[in-house]
Amino acid sequence: MLARTVRQGTTILNGREYLDIENEVWVEFARGMMPMMMPAAQFMAAQLESPARLLDIAAGHGIFGVMALAKHPGLQVDALDWPAVLAVAAENAAKFGVADRWSKREGSALEMDFGAGYDVIYLTNFLHHFDVAECTAILKRCRAALRPGGMLATLEFVPNPDRVSPPASAAFSLTMLLNTPAGDAYTQAELEAMLLDAGFTSNVLHQVPASAQQLMISR
Repeated sequence: MLARTVRQGTTILNGREYLDIENEVWVEFARGMMPMMMPAAQFMAAQLESPARLLDIAAGHGIFGVMALAKHPGLQVDALDWPAVLAVAAENAAKFGVADRWSKREGSALEMDFGAGYDVIYLTNFLHHFDVAECTAILKRCRAALRPGGMLATLEFVPNPDRVSPPASAAFSLTMLLNTPAGDAYTQAELEAMLLDAGFTSNVLHQVPASAQQLMISR
């Protein structure tokens, strides 16, 4: 299958089915991934400066928004994802005692209106599913939903310019090739180009401690 995929240059599977928000695999994925994402969630929460409103796009297990709530008592979080996955996130919000400041917005991040006036938007492990044009369109919608001076926090596997290191990011790029119609693990330069096109003029990349992932902070 790998050889056929490489020769074709895109997945030989039904990539749209993989990305379907109604696919039950995402519920199992949300439950399984939550413990692995805790270091990144805590690191992201530490980067915030007393925000009032946060939009957690494609929230999944919800632990990113939940850890932000746990660290910032004045924060309200809106978590956007499809209903079955948000049920997992709601369990985590209750588990950590922040359910009273956590709200769900049910639907597809590709179709829903993000709203406006957010201090922070979390975009975690999402852009790698899509091509540059669709990523840029998503980022433009994020910018429109932020208040002036607001912050976008994008968590991704970011390979070096050689695209074969570090190993985890290089391997993740292959995972996207195998499973999505046009997804990829984007380099820092590629992410910055999309963010600049979307109107984010300040973009700083951080290595997440105890993680193979990187966090881009954009304003």
